[in-house]
Amino acid sequence: MALLLKGGRVVDAAAELDAVLDVLVEDGVITGVGEELEAPGAEVIDCAEKVILPGLADIHVHLREPGQEYKETVASGTRAAAHGGFTAIACMPNTKPVCDSGSKVRFIVERAAAEGAVRVYPIGAITAGQAGEQLAEIGDMVAEGAVAFSDDGHGVQSAGMTRVAMDYIKRFGAPLIAHCEDESLAGDGVVNEGVVSTRMGLPGIPAAAEETMVARDIALAELTGCRLHLAHLSTARSLELVREAKARGLAVTCEVTPHHLFLDEDDLASYDTKLKMNPPLRTAADREALVAGLLDGTVDCIATDHAPHAVHEKELEFELAPNGTTGLETALSLVNTHLVATGMLEWSAVTRVMCHNPRSAANLPEMRLEAGFPADITIVDPEARVEVSAEWFVSKSRNSAFLGQSLLGRASDVLVGGVWVVRKGKVVG
Repeated sequence: MALLLKGGRVVDAAAELDAVLDVLVEDGVITGVGEELEAPGAEVIDCAEKVILPGLADIHVHLREPGQEYKETVASGTRAAAHGGFTAIACMPNTKPVCDSGSKVRFIVERAAAEGAVRVYPIGAITAGQAGEQLAEIGDMVAEGAVAFSDDGHGVQSAGMTRVAMDYIKRFGAPLIAHCEDESLAGDGVVNEGVVSTRMGLPGIPAAAEETMVARDIALAELTGCRLHLAHLSTARSLELVREAKARGLAVTCEVTPHHLFLDEDDLASYDTKLKMNPPLRTAADREALVAGLLDGTVDCIATDHAPHAVHEKELEFELAPNGTTGLETALSLVNTHLVATGMLEWSAVTRVMCHNPRSAANLPEMRLEAGFPADITIVDPEARVEVSAEWFVSKSRNSAFLGQSLLGRASDVLVGGVWVVRKGKVVG
């Protein structure tokens, strides 16, 4: 089957493209990118006024399967990813049971092959059961397809264990993805520690809980030579530590989430538990620093930390409700609304922070809009209006921090390996 994507704005920083061009897809592979391409017999797709991007990748997703399928499954989570314009996701290991062995990685790989709408890459646990006491089966997980290792959700509290893990993981060329939170400092906090936590009467989590562990893990990465990726950074000082590490030439990358880029603690006045997350929403100054870090290149990736929860779980008191917001389906629209449409970020930069850098950070295969690459393609309608309502979501969960907002731009059509997974804004199948 041949497809000719006609007359779209083709943008890809890695391929040095930003022009109105055609893209030819044959047998699941890109075979041509250029002006006025001809392909007799091909299905022609009019992409005028659309932006054609290499398939987006999200390297911080919670699929909840196995163990919490009432929140999300591989099938529903990958459909949500496609709906949001992503063609590849990496899923965190804090399932029930924890993904800490080769057989559990194989389960995810096989389930994704059978039911997944997009490509799925498992992240294995660093420690057995994410308990922080002994190494998980790192080698077996690599053999079964794990691309990186993380104890996301808690973070490894012991510096000694983290050093051992880095020494071992580096032998496989894989990155350690760090959830940076000193639990002895975080305590039972549920929001950022400061004026807002005092006003709300809720226990706070100090910025230092994140920053001290960011500093520790950077020092350990320098000591061991292990690649380090810092997950969901939320404070200005954390970014300064990353800048310093990069200036010294260390193999350190980092990500920020849409909710930390576009929300802050002042949005918590309603006590809406959909805004409860870990790390918590920080100050307006922190949020502005994260945006600045994204624009100057300190921040490598936008990652959603997609964390689905059932309605009854988020309807508890603020202190008791679980952390997290869904993110796969709103991320692209949020970036377009707040950064691209406002002139702060070019589409070429979007391909860096939502396609190329995430893939590089998490050991995912490279993807470009060039002949010979798989046809994983995201087509964006930048002028489409998205009303974020519970009914709009494809995910099994609706705990979005952005419910009720009106956003600009969406993924209108998505190809994975030359097969439509989204067509005219609707998930196929």
